[in-house]
Order: sequence, then C-alpha cells, then structure tokens
Amino acid sequence: MEKIIITNHNDLLEMVGKEIGPSEYVQITQEQINKFAEATGDYQWIHTDPERAKTESPFKKTIAHGYLTVSLIPVLIFKIIEVQNCKMQVNYSIDKMRFGAPVVVDSSVRIVLNFTEAKKLRDIIKLTLSLKIEIKDEKKPALTGEIVLLYS
Repeated sequence: MEKIIITNHNDLLEMVGKEIGPSEYVQITQEQINKFAEATGDYQWIHTDPERAKTESPFKKTIAHGYLTVSLIPVLIFKIIEVQNCKMQVNYSIDKMRFGAPVVVDSSVRIVLNFTEAKKLRDIIKLTLSLKIEIKDEKKPALTGEIVLLYS
C-alpha cells in the first residue's frame, strides 16, 4: 500500500470515516521478543524459552508478549501514514484493547486503521483511530482497539 501523506490539520479532519491499510507485514523474531523481555523484565518462559515452549506450550513455539504487540502500533502506523507540518504528536489514550490471538514467533503482523473521529481543539487535532493488528494466515486478529492521538 502506498503511504498516505497528511500535510495539515484539515487533511486529518477529512480522513474521518476512512479505512487505511493494511500495512505491509512485519515479522516478529525471537531476538525482538527477548529484547522486549529485557526491557520490561517479563521473562515468562512462554516468551523466552523456545525449547520449553516446544514441549509445554499449546502453540509449540514461543509467543510475543501482548504488550510487544501493542508497542508495534507506531511502527505499523508509520508504514501507512505520514503526518507532515505537525509540531508534535502525543499519545493521549489507548482504549478498548483486546488480544484476540497470540503472535507466535516468526509470524508476521500488519495493521488496518479506521479514522473514527477528529476534533479541532484550538490549535490541536484530537484524532481517534480504531485499529486491528492482523496475523498473516490467521483468522483472528492479534489485537483490536482504539488509540487517541493529539496533533499540534
């Protein structure tokens, strides 16, 4: 998919009601999972021990942390949208997040966005996006929810 370029606040307002995506896929590696475990202190074996996962996990492989999946939202969004002429973007909220399916190591994920609401608040745009992170060749999404971003 070709990246959408948003050049001003009015462009953001005009995106309401539109679906953007899917992005290209991003593969989840064991190295990435291990680095996330190191950064967060979450060393549960289901994430970090491939040998144990082969025998004890129902997935037979390690799985990405749920919050690792959440942390991919910005990189996946930046693959499909570029907001220019903006002083700053601030994360305002993460709402209604649901983990639908585990992201097994070496699988690939992508994002689909819906621009659900945009409000102009003085010199700021408050943008609400619903999102779905899909797993390649899986029916259930890894994650669904909403994020709210502020653009100045």
